[in-house]
Amino acid sequence: MRTLMILLLAALPAPLAAGEPLSAGEFDRYTQGRTLFYGFGGAMYGVERYLPGRRVIWSFLDGKCQEGSWYEDAGRICFIYENRDDPQCWTFELTPRGLTARFEDDPSATELYEAEDIGEDMLCYGPEVGA
Repeated sequence: MRTLMILLLAALPAPLAAGEPLSAGEFDRYTQGRTLFYGFGGAMYGVERYLPGRRVIWSFLDGKCQEGSWYEDAGRICFIYENRDDPQCWTFELTPRGLTARFEDDPSATELYEAEDIGEDMLCYGPEVGA
C-alpha cells in the first residue's frame, strides 16, 4: 500500500506541496476507479466509490448508498447527491498518508482523512420495500 501511495504521489504534477488543495484534475486522477474509506476522529466515517464521468456512490457504512456527482467550484470539490439538492463542498489535500478533506475549507469544520484499506467491500443494499 505504501509503495502504491508513493507511485501515485510521483504521478501528480509538481509542485504539490503539503497543504495545497488538489485541483479537479488531480482529484480525479487520484480517485477515479477507487473506493476510499474515510475516517473521522479515530473512527470509520464513510466510504465513497469514484466512477468515470465524475460520478460517485457514498455510504455512511450502513448499506444505504447515495449516487451523486462532483464538480469543482472556486478550488473546492463539490458533491451533489440524489437525496439532497444543496452541494457539499470540500477542500482535498494529498498527504503522505492519503487524502484529507476539509468541509467548506473551514479549519474548524469536519475534517475527514483517507483510512487505510480495512479489507472490506463497500456494501449497498437494495431499495427498501414494504407493504
